[in-house]
Amino acid sequence: MSKDKKRLAPVSRFKEFENSAAWEQRKLGEVLSYEQPGPYIVNSDNYDNKFNVPVLTAGKSFILGFTNEVKGIKKASESDPVIIFDDFTTGSHYVDFPFKVKSSALKILSKTNEKIDTKFIYEVLSRINYVPQSHERHWISQFSKFNVMIPTSQEQEKVGNFLKQLDHLIALHQRKPKYISKLT
Repeated sequence: MSKDKKRLAPVSRFKEFENSAAWEQRKLGEVLSYEQPGPYIVNSDNYDNKFNVPVLTAGKSFILGFTNEVKGIKKASESDPVIIFDDFTTGSHYVDFPFKVKSSALKILSKTNEKIDTKFIYEVLSRINYVPQSHERHWISQFSKFNVMIPTSQEQEKVGNFLKQLDHLIALHQRKPKYISKLT
């Protein structure tokens, strides 16, 4: 095994994986491919909540608005999610629904093969402690070269599903009406 493919065991694992193979070190560019957003850029910023197609940014605002444009929609879904990555700020979002984008300053990242769980790798990507120092395209110059630890596809899926459930519970809690919050 090459030096950059070393195997390490994480500190904590789900019980059924305690005796499984150790996690493998891989470069992000080996597990995620990128696509330029050009075909999915919205033509007009005439947004309206009565329209159906969300227009996304990788920044904090995430959904900028909704468009009625029907051509050039990225067909992400729960079964085929993607990650949008801001090439300049390095912000990212997990996306599992069809969308358009506002800017060419992002990359659309997809898993390179069926053994990669997109939610798992998104969580790994979002925990990289990197602060941009210059105005450059960070996916190709930096992030695609970062080494990350990857378990088997079954363990990735288990971790990814656990994190999806946790995200869902957090979203439900945040939507709880204020009068119920006062009672609890």
